Amino acid sequence: MPDQARTVLAFDFGIKRIGVAVGEAELGTAHPLPGIAAPGFAAIEKLVKEWRPGALVVGLPVAERGEHPLAKRVQRFARQLEGRFRLPVARVDERYTSVEAESLLRGAKRRKAVDSIAAQLILEQYFHGRAA
Repeated sequence: MPDQARTVLAFDFGIKRIGVAVGEAELGTAHPLPGIAAPGFAAIEKLVKEWRPGALVVGLPVAERGEHPLAKRVQRFARQLEGRFRLPVARVDERYTSVEAESLLRGAKRRKAVDSIAAQLILEQYFHGRAA
């Protein structure tokens, strides 16, 4: 069973899909999990019960100028996670994670996997101290 103090779940929020990753803070490593359909709270509840994380991380879209169109929805999603699961939820600047995830993937399954690879990259940024 995962150690609650060290396990962290990360989410790359999207209107249709949510990318998911899990990681171990002590090791600073993260791995993608299968993405879920948005809003996904039932699936997230299963993940929280399975992994028993000590914290959650949400990628926060940041625009170069002005507010990103999804920023308010992502902040709402993060607040809902805090309220439902009573866990700390860190927000991490997710700029360019989807672009980087796409460059790492090839093939037909690429589109579905991009969100979870982006969540993995977000979690790795969190572990490396680049939290927003």
